[in-house]
Amino acid sequence: MSNTASGLGDLEQAIMDHLWDHEAPQPTGFTVRDVHETLGAARDIAYTTVMTVMDRLSRKGFLDRTKQGRAYAYNPATSREGFVARLMSETLGELRPTDRRAAVLAFVDDAGAEDVDALREALARLESAAD
Repeated sequence: MSNTASGLGDLEQAIMDHLWDHEAPQPTGFTVRDVHETLGAARDIAYTTVMTVMDRLSRKGFLDRTKQGRAYAYNPATSREGFVARLMSETLGELRPTDRRAAVLAFVDDAGAEDVDALREALARLESAAD
């Protein structure tokens, strides 16, 4: 997912991807140090930069933050799938009904076989719930 599509900057997206893709080294979550040790070396960024971006992600509601001694521990506020679903829902919600239908149909046209199967299952659940 590009940062333009997600509404996140490059470093914000890299941090979220890291947290979604790795198991937290602490029982309470990831510290800034944990993330910086991985991303900081690869990207040549300062500890304080990672700290600022993680604080910003917390204020935006993308990360949950809890006090852990003198530091904070961070965890994603939602799964990657939940994030994408929220993004899509917000995007579709901003469109006029005819544009929303066109967008949904375009997604279906681009979908692979597994996506179509998942869509069929979701539609079947909706129909069952309506009965």
